Amino acid sequence: MKLWDKKLLERLDKMLENGINGTFCETDYDESQVSKLETKWIRYLTLSKLSQQKVEQEREKLKELVSDISHQTKTPLVNILLYSQLLQEQSLDKQSRQLVGEIQQQTEKLEFLIQSLVKISRLETGTFQLSPSENEINSLIQSAIEQISPNAEKKQILVIYTSESCIAVFDRKWTQEALFNILDNAVKYSPENSKIQITVKSFEMFVSIEVSDSGIGISEEELPRIFRRFYRGQNVREQNGVGIGLYLSRQIVEEQGGYIQVESKIGKGSVFKLFLPR
Repeated sequence: MKLWDKKLLERLDKMLENGINGTFCETDYDESQVSKLETKWIRYLTLSKLSQQKVEQEREKLKELVSDISHQTKTPLVNILLYSQLLQEQSLDKQSRQLVGEIQQQTEKLEFLIQSLVKISRLETGTFQLSPSENEINSLIQSAIEQISPNAEKKQILVIYTSESCIAVFDRKWTQEALFNILDNAVKYSPENSKIQITVKSFEMFVSIEVSDSGIGISEEELPRIFRRFYRGQNVREQNGVGIGLYLSRQIVEEQGGYIQVESKIGKGSVFKLFLPR
C-alpha cells in the first residue's frame, strides 16, 4: 500500500471515529489539505451530526411538552374529583347521583390515561432511566399482589403464590409497574370466584414470572397485536381500559434485557411469562 493511501485511510478512520464519538468538527479539517473523497466524508459526517442535534432538540421539546401536560392537567383533574365527591355527599335524587358517579368515573379514567401517557413518554424519551440491579423476586411479586388485591377481592378472585427465594436483575419500581399491569389485566378479564396462579421458574440466564388465569382468553389472531399501544381486543371493548398497560409492560421488560411471552386460548385463560435477566 502506498504511503499516501495509508495516510488517507488513517485520516478517514479518524473522521469516522470522531463521528461515532460525537466529537467530529468540520473546522478541524482544511479543504486545501484533503482529497475529494475526504471532502465527501466530511460533508456526510457534518450532515449526520446536524441530524443528531435536531433529534436531540426534538426530544428535549417533547420532554418539556410532557412535563407541561402533566403539570397543567393535574390541578383541574383533582378539582373535578373533589367537586364530584362533594356533590355525592349532597341530598341528590337517584338520577343525579348516577350522573355524578359517571363524572367521577370518567375523570378517574382520564387521570389514569394521562398518567400512563406521561410514563410512556418519559420512558421512551429517556427522561426516566431504568436502573437494573440485583433484587429479590419474592418482594417484587408480593408488592404487585398488594396492589391488585382490592380489585381481586371485589370479584372474590383467589391469587395463589408460594414465596420463592430468587434473585434477578431489574429496576424495582418500573418492573413492579410492568407486573402490576399484567396482574391487573388477569383480574379484570377473569370471572368471579376464579383463581390466578403466579409461578416463579429459574433458568440459567433468566428468571421467569408466570401469571396464569382462567379468564376470557385471547384469540390466536390477536396475540401478535396485544402489545401495541392503545390496542384493545374485540371481546374486551366493554371493559374499562385504554390499551396501554401491556405496551408499557413490554417496553419496561425489554429495556432491561428481558422479554415477555404469552400463551392463550379463547375461553380457557392466558399465561403471561415475564423473563428477567439473572
